[in-house]
Amino acid sequence: MADPFLSIQHVRKSFGATTVVEDFNLDVERGEFVSFLGPSGCGKTTVLRMVAGFEEPSAGTIVVSGKDITRLKPNQRNVGMVFQAYALFPNLTVAQNIGFGLKVAGMPRADIDARVAEMLGIIKLPQMADRYPYQLSGGQQQRIALARAIAPKPKLLLLDEPLSALDAKVRVSLREEIRSIQKKLGITTIFVTHDQEEALSISDRIAVMYGGKAEQVGTPFEIYNRPATKFVANFVGTLNVLEGTVTDAAAGTVRVNSEQVSLKGKLNGSKSGDTLSLALRPEAISLGRQPGRDSSLSGEISEVHFLGSVIRVRVGIGGNTVSLDTFNSPATPPPAVGEKAEISFSSSDMLVLH
Repeated sequence: MADPFLSIQHVRKSFGATTVVEDFNLDVERGEFVSFLGPSGCGKTTVLRMVAGFEEPSAGTIVVSGKDITRLKPNQRNVGMVFQAYALFPNLTVAQNIGFGLKVAGMPRADIDARVAEMLGIIKLPQMADRYPYQLSGGQQQRIALARAIAPKPKLLLLDEPLSALDAKVRVSLREEIRSIQKKLGITTIFVTHDQEEALSISDRIAVMYGGKAEQVGTPFEIYNRPATKFVANFVGTLNVLEGTVTDAAAGTVRVNSEQVSLKGKLNGSKSGDTLSLALRPEAISLGRQPGRDSSLSGEISEVHFLGSVIRVRVGIGGNTVSLDTFNSPATPPPAVGEKAEISFSSSDMLVLH
C-alpha cells in the first residue's frame, strides 16, 4: 500500500494541565474527503489547527506528502483554510480577496486575474468580482472564502465548521457545492463539523471524536451501521435503546420486557443474567409483523405525529419507548394513541452497545 498523503501519528495537545487531544492517529489518502465529527470540546478543531500550523502538538508528528510539517509555520505548509467566520477583508473587492494570497506570493498580475476569473467560475459567482463583502449574502461570502483558500492550489484544504453560521437551506446547497468542487479539483480535504447529517452526506470517511480521541474512523456506511462504541452509536443518527437481560449466552438469547429475542453471535463476553443495552435504528423497525423480520416485541402506541409523507410513531414497550417512521397512505389511517401494537425487526439489525 502506498504511503498516505496526510499522516497524523500519536498527536497530543495539552494546554497547561488540560489535555484536549490525546493520542490521535489518522492516515488520509490523496484526494480523500475526511470529516472530523463530534460535539463541542471533543478536540476536532484543535487537531485541524495543528495540521494548519496554528497550534503546535505537545507530542506526535504530522506528515504531508512525505514531508514532516509538525514544526513548520502556517505559511510554510501550502495549506488552504476556510473558517466559520468568513474572515474576508472588508475593504477589498471579491476579486481582490480571492487574489490576496496570490499577490502576497508575488504572482504576476495577469496570472492573478486569470486565476481569480477561474475561481469565480468554479464557485459560480462570475458577476461578483467588483463587489465588496458587505454586499454579499452569508452563503456568497463563504463561497468567496473557499475560492480564496483554493486559489493558490494548496496541497491540503482545511474547513473549520464553514457552514454553521448559515441557514439550513443554504447549508445543504453549499455543502453539496463544496463536495462537487473538491471532487473536481481532487484536493485532499479535512472538514470539521458537529452536524452528523453534513458528515454522513459528503464524506469519504469520518473520524468520530470524543474526549480528544478518535472513537471510530470509517466510511459513513460503516459509522452508521456498525458503530464501534456506545458513544458513536448514540451520536450518529437516531437510536432506540432497549434494556435486555441475557437468558442464555451460549444460545444468544436476551429477554426484553418478558419476550425473547435471539442475538446469535453478538453476545461475546456476556453471561446469563447480564443486563445489556440493545439498540435499533428507527428504519430497521416495522409496525406489525413483516416478511423477513424474524423478531418482534409487543407494546402500546404512545405518540403519533403526522409529518406529511411520513408518520412518526412512538411505541411504549415496558419501560422503554421506540420510535419508527411509516409512510403515509391516504387509504390507511394512522394508528391511534393507546392501541396495542407489535413491532417487528431483524435480529441482525439489533446492536449490542458496549
